[in-house]
Formats: sequence, structure tokens, C-alpha cells
Amino acid sequence: MKELIDAGNLPKHIAVIMDGNGRWAQNQGAARVFGHRNAIKAVREVTEGCAELGVSYLTLYAFSTENWARPEYEVRALMELLVQSIRNELPTMMKNNVRLDTIGDTLSLPRSCQNQLAEAIEATKENTGLNLILALGYSGKWDIIQAVKKVAAEVKNGTLNPDEINEDTLAANLATKERPEVDLMLRTGGDHRISNFLLWQLAYAELYFYEDLFWPDFRREHLYQAILAYQKTERRFGKTGEQIKANSAK
Repeated sequence: MKELIDAGNLPKHIAVIMDGNGRWAQNQGAARVFGHRNAIKAVREVTEGCAELGVSYLTLYAFSTENWARPEYEVRALMELLVQSIRNELPTMMKNNVRLDTIGDTLSLPRSCQNQLAEAIEATKENTGLNLILALGYSGKWDIIQAVKKVAAEVKNGTLNPDEINEDTLAANLATKERPEVDLMLRTGGDHRISNFLLWQLAYAELYFYEDLFWPDFRREHLYQAILAYQKTERRFGKTGEQIKANSAK
């Protein structure tokens, strides 16, 4: 399937909602945490797959602001797993020239997680391949609210004229300000929603939902499947198909 992909028409930024860990575990008669532990291979598969293809940005919805409401034992296990995974996967990231970064309210994470993230970000900062972004303590509404607060502060201190506020103003204050908007979003688990993820950045993204696939079972072939579907789509951004074809012919 990989050989069918047009390397000249890759999505620049792919975002993933990694859904179904708990249900995958429950289907096997195990605790939800078992599903989270078995999801690490899927993360490695999508990361290495994107790196090999030449995708520039990959954002993974690792922990939302709403996830804090889950049972305490599950949240604690997720935090411990995050620290362990980052430590274990650092050699693989270095091997694949992956640069790690985060978006979200990471100060809300336990100190051990913050420290491990900071070490990995520092270790990979000179890598020039795939930009792997973990959304942690993140939600789309949180992102927009914190951006609006920054813009409001600029207006209040007189450095920004309200009449000059436009889409670029807000985008420049989002957590993703230095990254392109999402071209392709993937979601496993069968649900057809974006669950408060990158609300602004998904404005013109193509959405690909896996009906019968939970995240622990995700492999590179599933990534290729979504990219091939993306490459068959005419992205019009509000224009007509004739306008797109005319511009392409120039």
C-alpha cells in the first residue's frame, strides 16, 4: 500500500485522536489501563510511518483537559506510563530524527512528567525530521480562550488596535502558532467527532474515521490507508473545483 502513495502530495500536518484503548482492553476482559499500555506500539507505528514518508508535523491527542475527570487510578497510571514511554522511546526518536514538542497546559502535569518532557524536548531540539507534538492537558476551547486572553492583554496595554484584529492575530497566539493548520485528522474507535481537539486548526482538515479499529491495533498500513484517501480528495477551501483546477494549471 505504501508504494501507491504520491510523495509529492503528502499532508504536511497530520493530527490523531487515539481513541479506544479502554474498550480494547475491556473486550479482552482486562482493565482499561491495560489498553493504554498496549497503545505504545501504535504510537511508534504512526510516528515512524510519518517520519519515513516525509510528513512534517504529527500531533497526537495524548491527554485532554477533560481526561482529568477520569478515575484517579487511571489518571495516575497514564501519567506514569507517559514518563516511562518518553524515556523508552527517546532512542527511537533520535534514530528517526524526530523532534519532540508539546502543546497544552503542561504545568498541570505532575512534576515527573514535566521533567521527562523537558529532557526529551531538549535532547531532540536539533533534529530536523518529523515534528512530533504531544497535546497534553489540551483542549481546543482552552487553546482559543488562552489566545483571546493574550490578544485582550495587548489591546489593554495599547500595543494592539482592536480594528486590526484578524484571523492571523488569533492564530499567532494559539498553542500551535509556529505550525501549519491540520491537513488530515485521523480518529480510531468508531466515533465521528473531534472531541474538543484543535478546533481552530481543523477548519479545513480532511477527517478520516476508522469504524472498527481501536488505537492499540493501529499499524502503518492504517496510516497509508488514510493518506491514500486524502490524496483522492479535492481540497477546495471554499472555492469551486474549476477554480482549483485553473490555479493548478498556472
